[in-house]
Amino acid sequence: MAPAFKLVEEKNWMERFKEIKKFIERRKEDRMEKSKRERVSVDGLGKISLMLDDYNDIFSDFDPRPNLVRSLSVDFLDEIKRATRDKKEGLDLSFLIPQHLREIKEETVIKKRLKNHFKKHYETSRQEVKSVVREGILFVAFGVVLMFLATYILFTFKESTFLTTFLVVILEPAGWFLFWEGLDLIIFEPKKRSHELVFYKKMTRAKIYFNSC
Repeated sequence: MAPAFKLVEEKNWMERFKEIKKFIERRKEDRMEKSKRERVSVDGLGKISLMLDDYNDIFSDFDPRPNLVRSLSVDFLDEIKRATRDKKEGLDLSFLIPQHLREIKEETVIKKRLKNHFKKHYETSRQEVKSVVREGILFVAFGVVLMFLATYILFTFKESTFLTTFLVVILEPAGWFLFWEGLDLIIFEPKKRSHELVFYKKMTRAKIYFNSC
């Protein structure tokens, strides 16, 4: 019986160890999330303050280029999107950085980089929405033309033949498909893309500051 008892005891210890490990991991994740929230402050007047360890927090760690053309950090952009979600235009974006790390010349470069990024992506998003709407209009137009042709065949050729029946069978569903797909592109697709468009529109008009902390 002793070996069996020992096996059960070891199994219980393993389960306890796993539970303790999971608890520690959850606490670690909670602390990281709390730390993130504490680094971003949003007031009711459209002012967003972000605490930075240094300027590199804004940029991607995988891009070694100068800050004027360097890619922005995905985490940084996610935090900005989350903070501005319920805010209207007229935002003030304030970066808080330790006094001894501040460089006015570098901050001017970063402001320009941020403005260029937001403006570029706003124009890209706007053009994408326009392109989708134009495509939807074409779909609707072609759908209407195909349905008109199907109707014209039915009213013109009173006696059905194999060819006229075949054309109607092809044209009518194709017309309806293009028509409804076009309406989907015109009405619903822009809504799906509106979050990105609204975000970048806000940020192109946002005022960017650097302050000491």
